[in-house]
Amino acid sequence: MNRIGFDNGRYLKLQSENIRKRISQFGGKLYLEFGGKLFDDYHASRVLPGFQPDSKVNMLLEMKEDAEIVIVISADDIERNKRRGDLGITYDEDTLRLIDAFRGIGLYIGSVVITHYREQAVADKFIHRLEALGLRVYRHYIIPDYPANIPLIVSDEGFGRNDFIETKRSLVVVTAPGPGSGKMATCLSQLYHEYKRGVRAGYAKFETFPVWDLPLKHPVNLAYEAATADLDDVNMIDPFHLEAYGVSTVNYNRDVEIFPVLEAMFRRIYGESPYKSPTDMGVNVIAQCICDDEACREASRQEILRRWYAASVSVRQGLSEPAETRKIELIMNSLELTTDERPVVAAALQRAEETGGPAMALELPDGSIVTGKTSSLLGAASACLLNGLKKLAGIDKKMMLIAPGIIQPIQHLKMEHLGNRNPRLHTDELLIALSICAVTNPMAEVTIDQLNLLRGCEAHSTVILSRVDEDLFKKLGVNLSCEPKYQAKKLYHK
Repeated sequence: MNRIGFDNGRYLKLQSENIRKRISQFGGKLYLEFGGKLFDDYHASRVLPGFQPDSKVNMLLEMKEDAEIVIVISADDIERNKRRGDLGITYDEDTLRLIDAFRGIGLYIGSVVITHYREQAVADKFIHRLEALGLRVYRHYIIPDYPANIPLIVSDEGFGRNDFIETKRSLVVVTAPGPGSGKMATCLSQLYHEYKRGVRAGYAKFETFPVWDLPLKHPVNLAYEAATADLDDVNMIDPFHLEAYGVSTVNYNRDVEIFPVLEAMFRRIYGESPYKSPTDMGVNVIAQCICDDEACREASRQEILRRWYAASVSVRQGLSEPAETRKIELIMNSLELTTDERPVVAAALQRAEETGGPAMALELPDGSIVTGKTSSLLGAASACLLNGLKKLAGIDKKMMLIAPGIIQPIQHLKMEHLGNRNPRLHTDELLIALSICAVTNPMAEVTIDQLNLLRGCEAHSTVILSRVDEDLFKKLGVNLSCEPKYQAKKLYHK
């Protein structure tokens, strides 16, 4: 397990070099659309073992004196109270989180852009909040028939109606809390305004996936399709690149479909298009930094399986359509991939069959698997976590590390004062109890010290876990999957 397949240091070096080349190509001013997550790209770190989740930010830090950040958020997303699925916070809250995070590492935040602005009351309220915090805020409006009506779009009534974003540095990184925020339109609007001011600024895309110079059906690219099954993204050969250069490259359908429009916009702004294909627009050196292709293939296969389980759970919860799981199943079939390739699944199901209740399995770094079952004191997830930590610490599974005198007051608090009906300890409560015991029990302290060894380990639960348990495993870096089944038959699940 945890076999390294990606050279992160080489990636940082090559990616920053390529971005500097793009800045020079356009005479010293580049608007760089940043796709995906900047701070916490855990998908990339899972399918490219060795890729650090904060690699993109570290790359920007190497260029911090030249870079400024523009955060884009759609007024429609503010109005809909749209949330990030991984963090559970709204896009407007995430905008503030991103600003704090960027500032915390010394990157310059230039401004916030509210796109799709129609004087929505909630958007105005957020704008006032940002301005009260000392941030510059700009408004970009909906353009009728975007992106089809190019004469209108590239005019004073189209892009010209948008606020011009005042920027100071040569590299302007345009990012957003999530997809569909209007990053590309923001960049193109700026190109128009810069051109009107006599500045020939450039545009490029920083996209991690799909990887343009890996095969179309490479598991790394297919894992991206599985991750975006809810967006109807499809990887495809870039026909424009093939026609222009005679070389097959991989892009995704939305960029291929929009490229003729973008090309026409570039011509209207510049008089010519600087790019012959959507692949040309991207800055992506991922393939050059893969040092163990087989490790990345295997990691991607596991990711596809986890995505299928996650989609199945989402369908069970009524949050997704069955078409999402069917799309991932087609990807699995193309790779002849089954759940048998995920050892923790069989181990968890077998343990559940033996005990007649929920169970969980955890694969440790050496490939061994521990399980946990539900008891009167611990849920299956907590028991499995404790058993895994004990094994890593070399402690006998039967040794009691948490005294009943510690567990009972926690159960009393939960049941009598906090209104819980389940007295069993969740994973976070287990670790708190273990930490308390560590004050007097050195073995408990040794057990806690094993937590960092769980990063990158695989786990599977035979029931849908609570949000508390799911979040804790995510914080520990454990790659979790669950059967699409609830432990209880009630309608409301917290």
